[in-house]
Amino acid sequence: MISFLDLKKYNAQFESEFQAWFTTFLKGGQYILGAAVAQFEKEFAEYCEQKYCVGVGNGMDALRLILEGYKIMGKLETGDKIMVCAHNYIATILAIRQAGLEPVFVEAEDRLFNIDFNTIQEDKIDTVKAILVTHIYGRIGPMQQIKHLAKSRNLLVIEDAAQAHGAEHNGKKSGCLGDAAAFSFYPTKNLGALGDGGAVVTGDALLAKTVSQLRNYGTSSKYVNELEGFNSRLDPIQAGFLSIKLKKLDEDNQKRRQIAQRYLKEIKNSKIQLPEYDASMAHVFHIFAVRVTHRTEFLNYLENHQIGYLIHYPIPPHKQQALQEYNSLSFPLTEQLAQELVSIPLSPVLTTAEVDTIIAILNRY
Repeated sequence: MISFLDLKKYNAQFESEFQAWFTTFLKGGQYILGAAVAQFEKEFAEYCEQKYCVGVGNGMDALRLILEGYKIMGKLETGDKIMVCAHNYIATILAIRQAGLEPVFVEAEDRLFNIDFNTIQEDKIDTVKAILVTHIYGRIGPMQQIKHLAKSRNLLVIEDAAQAHGAEHNGKKSGCLGDAAAFSFYPTKNLGALGDGGAVVTGDALLAKTVSQLRNYGTSSKYVNELEGFNSRLDPIQAGFLSIKLKKLDEDNQKRRQIAQRYLKEIKNSKIQLPEYDASMAHVFHIFAVRVTHRTEFLNYLENHQIGYLIHYPIPPHKQQALQEYNSLSFPLTEQLAQELVSIPLSPVLTTAEVDTIIAILNRY
């Protein structure tokens, strides 16, 4: 069986470093925030070529705290509308909603699966205060066009970079392509912790300070609460694990690109539509998603040949029961993608033989 993602195998290469760090952590006695979090924040900000990084509890919190921070700063108000791609994980939409804001959905496009800039309608632009760009599956969205539009309308640009650690656009990494960016360190991410974790990355000193307070009950110092905050702090033990893994991120992303290029070159099956890739650094292939018309048949085929898979995402947010008020909306391509996309194995620990096998089995479908 070739698993979709073998996290045990991937993390095994760091085992001795993890154990050494855990011993240091245990003896140090600092279990909330502290030097390990500050060190990772410094390292990740430098990696993203950005000024500030604030470690938080998870990726959804990172998005919400950005939005809450902008409300405190007066750049957003309760009820403001945020433009977002309909093809998305629901956490992105929940962050908007729970911050007291309103999502304005835009259609996806059919080869990169990001927000389709060409479908953004004038009447929608006129209603929004910010554009939240999800770099879906690890591919940076149409940032040049988005930023030009945002500048002309004085809109905020927020990156949902939860799947795009290390992706680059015009020589700049995700995290410094907008006004602020949210990252997730969920264990399956390209940079994944051994538990939950997230970060806000920004060049805005006031936003960074505000998020730093918000993540810790709104405190400026112990028992001094200037803001009505949250409890969403990156754990120091996870920060230490992330510092260890960060050193290998670029190397692992390059391995992902190499496997993706093999898939794109060697999978030749008219029943399988491959994603588009221009061989640039703009994609880190957190997910390699293919489109098939008869998905159930294809999934049965993969199971019979012991190839792991996942589906990202079978129900679009606007069709979820939890968001019933949007159920009447229609985004035909997003809904078609939800019925056709299948994510096949792609990780830095796939062997050449496993990649050979996956290609051969998909070509025989």
